[in-house]
Amino acid sequence: MSRVGKMPIALPQGVDVTIGAEQISVKGALGTLSRTLNPLVVVKNDAGKLTFTPANDSADADAMSGTVRALVANMVSGVTKGFERKLNLVGVGFRAQAQGQKLNLQIGFSHPVVKDMPAGIKVECATQTEILIKGADRQVVGQIAAEVRAFRPPEPYKGKGIRYSDEKVSLKETKKK
Repeated sequence: MSRVGKMPIALPQGVDVTIGAEQISVKGALGTLSRTLNPLVVVKNDAGKLTFTPANDSADADAMSGTVRALVANMVSGVTKGFERKLNLVGVGFRAQAQGQKLNLQIGFSHPVVKDMPAGIKVECATQTEILIKGADRQVVGQIAAEVRAFRPPEPYKGKGIRYSDEKVSLKETKKK
């Protein structure tokens, strides 16, 4: 059996889990998240602990038990603490500004780039060169951060562009005569 799938998830105070026939729903302080369940995995709630067991002895069911357990653990963590992704703008004149549910970027184009945030995602700009994307759903937070970074990824010669705060950009050496 999957090592990850064997570990139960302890539910913190204030988190309610509803397990349906094909769906699991997790409700907490930061919102509600739901996901369709794989029929190869059996989920049980035993007095505040979620356990995940494969429905049969196949290798696919074994692998899916660990995958579903990790996804549900992220849901529980998301509705209690939330997830965040930090981006930095590197370049002369590069600026970011959060306006409600919109992110306004000036990143060297002749026009400003405006990105609308989906429901459940908050964007903050502590300074003009820092962007903080917060939300309860880990996948959506990561996807939005990747879409913002894709507007101007770091270029390899000077490192200008939008990068993750923990990203290391290796610079290439310029051409010699």
